[in-house]
Amino acid sequence: MPKQQPSSPGEQPKQRGVALFFKELGPGLITGAADDDPSGISTYSVAGASYGYSTLWTALVSFPLMAAIQLMCARLGMVTGCGLASVIRTRYPRWVLWLACSLVIVANIFNIGADLGGIADAMQMITRVPAYYWNPFFAALILCLLLWTSYRTMAKIFKWLTMVLFAYVITAFLAHPNWGEVLRATFIPHIQWSKEYLAVLVGILGTTISPYLFFWQAAEEVEEERDLGRATVAQRRGATKEELRIAKTDVITGMLLSNIVMYFLILTSAATLHAHGTTQIETAKQAAEALRPLAGQGAYLLFTLGLIGTGMLAVPVLAGSCAYAIAEGLRWKAASLNMKPRLAVKFYLVIGVSILVGLAFDFAGLNAVKMLFWSAILNGLLAPPLVIMVVMLTSDKRVMGSRANSMGMRVLGWTCALVMTVAAVSLLVTLH
Repeated sequence: MPKQQPSSPGEQPKQRGVALFFKELGPGLITGAADDDPSGISTYSVAGASYGYSTLWTALVSFPLMAAIQLMCARLGMVTGCGLASVIRTRYPRWVLWLACSLVIVANIFNIGADLGGIADAMQMITRVPAYYWNPFFAALILCLLLWTSYRTMAKIFKWLTMVLFAYVITAFLAHPNWGEVLRATFIPHIQWSKEYLAVLVGILGTTISPYLFFWQAAEEVEEERDLGRATVAQRRGATKEELRIAKTDVITGMLLSNIVMYFLILTSAATLHAHGTTQIETAKQAAEALRPLAGQGAYLLFTLGLIGTGMLAVPVLAGSCAYAIAEGLRWKAASLNMKPRLAVKFYLVIGVSILVGLAFDFAGLNAVKMLFWSAILNGLLAPPLVIMVVMLTSDKRVMGSRANSMGMRVLGWTCALVMTVAAVSLLVTLH
């Protein structure tokens, strides 16, 4: 059934230019910004500190691959009217569904603990108040945001939080990099056959093309439909050319923002830490602390505040994607951020438990901040089978009808799967 548009073109003044562009941004922008979470910041900082500018080329390579996969997930949600787990449930055996969901849930909870630890450590650096006080504070704050605000309000908050990412672009210029070396490293790939370098490479791919973002992107497209009053799958099913055009603009903008920030984070760490002999760091906290004497107090504060802002953006996305995966897998009807908690108790319970289990990692003797880099590697190892599944589903005309992937999209999708698989297998080989 084709969708009913909320209003005809003649019923409202036509908007043009910049105002219309920003109005059309939504799930794709939020997804792209959430991708640069404390785990990502840590991974990019480790890459820049350890190998200087030599990993800058990964931003150019990962952008088209990341954009293609996220656009597939967006189109899947819009065309089918369902989230990714729902579509997997209808097309594949149950064991495939729950294997995919389990991979995402394990990685997400690990990531939540790491991100909460990253936020808390950043607050400790600014306020000198111990991190173990900030861990439960931010867990409670994020839960309150999810429980007591509407989806529309939360989406607006998330869109404004994306602005914090520009702190990393500014920080890079404050670091005064060698632009000649930067340009060479950007366009001439450099790869080393060592477990340390491959771990960084898999970490970069894993934190950039993250499994939880696949579930979140599709689910948020469905939430956007619900927000327009399309309550049933039949009302949501199908997408017009204009809706797909808007989604494409939104997703590409979000992924471009994500990769620009990734690029400048690597650049900042390379120009400050690596250039001054600090090549062994494990966390974003260490990167921020080392940055202060090398690039100044301003760069240090921008880096640290960005760490807090991106964590606040990423933890709800991680917990939310857990809830969507389980709710869609179990066919819960009351499962939406548009619903009040009392109407979707099980859905919000999953969100709460995900955050609390992640928080427990920080109080269980595990150093959650050190987990930031390793959570990215975990995502890199788990992503290939999910990428393959997304490409197969969105190339299937029984699922997507006339909106199935074009040849170009299929090539990008399978290239992404191949690149991530080769990187993951290479890392595993070097570990033996």
